[in-house]
Amino acid sequence: MPTVADLKDRAFAEIDQRADELVRLSQQILADPEPGFREFKTAALVGEKFAAMGVPFRSGLGMTGLRGEIIGGREGPTMAIIGELDSLIVNEHPHANPATGAAHACGHHCQIGMILGATMGLMQENVLPHLSGRIVAMAVPAEEYIEIEYRDGLRRDGKIEFLGGKPEFIRLGEFDDVHLAMMMHTTSTPQERQLCLSGTNNGTLAKKIQFVGKGAHAGGSPHLGINALNAATLAMSAIHFNRETFLDNDTVRVHPIITKGGEAVSAVPADVRMETFVRGRTLEAIMDANAKVDRALRAGAMAVGATVNIQTIPGYLPMTQDDRMQNIFRANAEALVGSENVAQIQHRTGSTDMGDVSNLMPVIHPYVGGAAGIGHGADYVVHDYQLAVITAAKAMAATVIDLMADGAAAASQVVANHRPEMTAREYVSFMRTLAAEETYTDA
Repeated sequence: MPTVADLKDRAFAEIDQRADELVRLSQQILADPEPGFREFKTAALVGEKFAAMGVPFRSGLGMTGLRGEIIGGREGPTMAIIGELDSLIVNEHPHANPATGAAHACGHHCQIGMILGATMGLMQENVLPHLSGRIVAMAVPAEEYIEIEYRDGLRRDGKIEFLGGKPEFIRLGEFDDVHLAMMMHTTSTPQERQLCLSGTNNGTLAKKIQFVGKGAHAGGSPHLGINALNAATLAMSAIHFNRETFLDNDTVRVHPIITKGGEAVSAVPADVRMETFVRGRTLEAIMDANAKVDRALRAGAMAVGATVNIQTIPGYLPMTQDDRMQNIFRANAEALVGSENVAQIQHRTGSTDMGDVSNLMPVIHPYVGGAAGIGHGADYVVHDYQLAVITAAKAMAATVIDLMADGAAAASQVVANHRPEMTAREYVSFMRTLAAEETYTDA
């Protein structure tokens, strides 16, 4: 009977043997980036790889997502390993698509290499029979919460309901038979070293806002108009004036942008559009900040006699991570890169839809180095693919083996000791309560 160390060595050997292939695939995705719910070519590439590996899979989930599955030698829990298909839009990025501006400025192309590499190692005939349960490799769309207007159009057309990939997977039941999950993300932060455990993340709501005024000649008769841009500007100032009321520990972030400022410089702006996120460490903090933002938006409209349409869209829930799984990952990370190259971060003020999954089951979301530049910026580039793909795949595979070997005793203990915040059905119901549309006018 092979030891757990033997199983890891066998999985690592397969990952090393396929290293060049995995790096090429990640770089192929880098060269052809696609934003969320548009990742058709990336999804096709993953499907081709699953087929070549002999992994049974389903595709077209949440428009572009895929789910592959391999089964261990004995019954046990199901663990998901997750990678994200989508890119950002960063026109100035060196690998941006010149036509769309899409660019992998967050390292998701490496995540696909990671989960495929981990699956390659785990499915070996001298590894998989010694694991209990199922390993589900998920390639999920649309983690980056961008192009809200486009995604809301998909929602209105009935193609999706939620604007993020994992929320859609939850709604579709793709997590119903999953008991625990993990994924990894690249990082360029030096303090996070080569492998980094992470703690909590902010959650977020999205808002789509329209100020409606009255058009008039901006030079000849501005007094006959109602300036919607002035309403929006006042609303943004009112949001800023609320910032001193946000508690530091709540890590609230509100960052509006104007996506349409008017029709022509010669006309009083009558139709002005904004988008913003409202982020916070807890749901209570998010809802408190959201009420203040709505109040500021109404105040801007009221001040100039405009109308404001406020659409609140469910975003992502705050994330927590399972301590037992964290400890297992840490041991594997230290074995791979040395304890001096492993770090831990307590809280991140960004948001991820892995937070939604963490409200349903035990998860971990560690980070791997190998990148340089500012995340989501034009200079964010992965330079060490051996670390960002191959070492990450090994860390993922080793953690799965620790959890699923020996009759999946460790995984079963994690699941038995975890108390989820809600069921998948409760989650869907709750997210639907967050959606709201309001029109406010002072007339």
